[in-house]
Amino acid sequence: MALREHLLELRKRVVRSALAVVVGSVAGWFLYDRVVKEITRPIHEIQLRRGPQFISINFADVASPFNLRIQLSILIGVVLASPVWLYQLWAFVTPGLTRKERRYSFGFVAVSLPLFLGGAALAWWALPKAIEFFNDFVPEGGSNYISANTYFSFVTRIVLAFGIAFVIPVLLVALNLVGLLSGQALLRQWRITVFACFLFAAVATPTPEATTMCILAGAMCLLFGAAIGICLLVDRRRARRAGEDDLSHLADDEASPL
Repeated sequence: MALREHLLELRKRVVRSALAVVVGSVAGWFLYDRVVKEITRPIHEIQLRRGPQFISINFADVASPFNLRIQLSILIGVVLASPVWLYQLWAFVTPGLTRKERRYSFGFVAVSLPLFLGGAALAWWALPKAIEFFNDFVPEGGSNYISANTYFSFVTRIVLAFGIAFVIPVLLVALNLVGLLSGQALLRQWRITVFACFLFAAVATPTPEATTMCILAGAMCLLFGAAIGICLLVDRRRARRAGEDDLSHLADDEASPL
C-alpha cells in the first residue's frame, strides 16, 4: 500500500481500538464498586482485626472520589478491551509479515498473556502480606490514613512489575529467533541471570520476609531456564540447517545434491 493508505489503515485501527476502550470504560464505571472492594480487601481485613480507626483509605479533596472512579474505569476499560485492540494491532502488522513470522508472533502473544496473568496473580497473592507488613510499623495508638491515589498506584505498580517480570523470558526467546542473542551467551551468564532474578524480586516485593521474594525469584529462574533451553534448541537446529546447506566441501566439478 501507499503511505496514505497505510495512514488511513492505521487511523481505522486506532479508532476501533479507542471505541472499544470507551465501551470498556463504560462497563468499568459499573464494575468500579466491585473492583474497589476486591482491591481494598486487605485494608478491610486489617480493620476487622485492629479496628476501623487503625487504618483507612483517605480521599484528599472533594473531587478525589470522582477522579479516582474515572481513572479506574478507564484502566478497567483498557483491560476489558484488550482482545479488541490487540487484534487491531495484529491486523495492522500482519500484512507485512511472512507466514513464518506470523506463526512466531501468534505464539508469542499466546504465551505472553498467560505468563503476564500468572505474574499478576502472584502479585495479588503477595499484596495482603505487603500491606500487613507495612502496617505493623504503625506505633501503638497511631493510625494509618492512606491516600486513595497512593494506594491504587501502589497496587497497580506491584501487579505490573510481577506481570512484566514473567514476560521478559519470552522477549529473550524472540531475540534469539531473530539472531540477536544466542543460547550459549545466555547460558554463560546464568549466574548473573540468577542474581538479577533475586535482585528484581527483592525490589518488586515490598516485604523483607523471604518467602514471597523466593517464590517470585524461583518462578523467574524457572522461566529463564526454560527460555535458555529453548534458545539452545533453536541454535542447534539453526546450526544443523547451516551444515546441511554448506556445499563448500564439494569439488568444483562435483554436482550438488540440489
